[in-house]
Amino acid sequence: MEYSPATEQLLILLVALLFPPVTVLIILILLLATFGRSLGIRRAYVDVLLATFEWASKRIEKSKTKVDIDPDISDIGGEDKVTTSFVNGISNGALTLRKRSSSAKNLIVKDETSIMRRKITSENYSGAKNALSLFGDSLDFMKVGIESIIEDEVTMRFTAEELTSWNLLSRTSYGYQYVSLRLTIIWCLGFIFRYAVLLPFRLIILSVGLTFLVVATAFIGYVPDGEIKRYLNWHISVMCYRVLARAVSVIATFHNRENSAKGGGICVANHTSPIDVLILAQDNCYALVGQKHGGLLGLIQRSLSRASSHIWFDRSELEDRSAVSRKLRSHAEDSTKLPILIFPEGTCINNTSVMMFKKGSFEIGATVYPVAVKYDPRFGDAFWNSSLQTYFQYIIMMMTSWAIVVDVWYLPPMTRLESESAIQFANRVKREIAAAGGLVDLDWDGQLKRYPVKKEMLEKQRENYSKRLQFTSPNGATKD
Repeated sequence: MEYSPATEQLLILLVALLFPPVTVLIILILLLATFGRSLGIRRAYVDVLLATFEWASKRIEKSKTKVDIDPDISDIGGEDKVTTSFVNGISNGALTLRKRSSSAKNLIVKDETSIMRRKITSENYSGAKNALSLFGDSLDFMKVGIESIIEDEVTMRFTAEELTSWNLLSRTSYGYQYVSLRLTIIWCLGFIFRYAVLLPFRLIILSVGLTFLVVATAFIGYVPDGEIKRYLNWHISVMCYRVLARAVSVIATFHNRENSAKGGGICVANHTSPIDVLILAQDNCYALVGQKHGGLLGLIQRSLSRASSHIWFDRSELEDRSAVSRKLRSHAEDSTKLPILIFPEGTCINNTSVMMFKKGSFEIGATVYPVAVKYDPRFGDAFWNSSLQTYFQYIIMMMTSWAIVVDVWYLPPMTRLESESAIQFANRVKREIAAAGGLVDLDWDGQLKRYPVKKEMLEKQRENYSKRLQFTSPNGATKD
């Protein structure tokens, strides 16, 4: 493709004008990230986004004074009134466009579900045990079953959380809905800014960060084992991850740093995204656990292993739980090694709940350092839905988000009690993480994303309820 002389001169002029300031800006970003400093520009950027979201919500409220609903429903319920409330600076007025697609946990109020759970699990449930109550139970089971068909508390955790206010990033579940020309222009400008400005900058920072990581860890690999090597590895690793965090504009707030993981312990956290490691590793240095890979990911794994002791498994070893436990225990018993970072859920959950923790990491007897990670989905959804998105698609989605805003809570270290089993200890840690992060505590296995419910779980529910099949006959005799 040939350009005219005038076009070529214009392109050369643009490059000449933009190259120096862009280069200086990238160098400044890298230097600030390396030393963990900030000029406050990112926080101001987030404040501007919040003000823009609030303005957009008000425009939506003004343009849509009622929700579009079916005529039959409108005859019954009348006109919906629009109210405005603000949570952390954001208006929920976009409910006028997203009422039916807002957070699914608000669609059905499941009072009966909690009642049935008490009937099944509680040994001291005070409900009647007669024929009439059994008939009532059957109706309750039918009701709960129908509710679960419409929506259940498990599968909704495997899809992206719906927002009640539009963040000018994604449209509603029903596609494009025109509101006003001004709002459309703002969305178009935001699209251009994210793809023409943020994405190129972030790609450059990502490339520099990965190069820095590979080269720096290769250098550390030549340093003899000892205190100096551990010191260099800790500081250089944290620097590398801070640079990589800027590639997706991470704005992280760490709470209670005095509880951060120490050597010889295990750090466990709820799992939302592959960048969970990036979020945590920019504040502390960890030994990572995972399956061996090839390609670029394998290159990074080998680079990290040259600088420190990480735990990588072959696929065959992952199937051998005893081999995994031996490696974890051997690492945790050495206080000079880095704390192990583990995500016991074993899969990504959409950051609205914490699901069942696998017991393996709680069996080895090491001190556990719980960490709660909570993302703010208004600026970008960090959840990786691996069934719908490839890893490349996910990375592009992250790098074209407004920012990744996250809070991290370090909780006090916990140890297994003498009377506790590994499962009970795992559940206790899970409850603490859920409470700290404001997440729903669920006992279901996250692998239900990929596999059906195990027969053992179904049989356990039936067995629990079968204990209630003892009921009192009309003449007062107890029957089995």
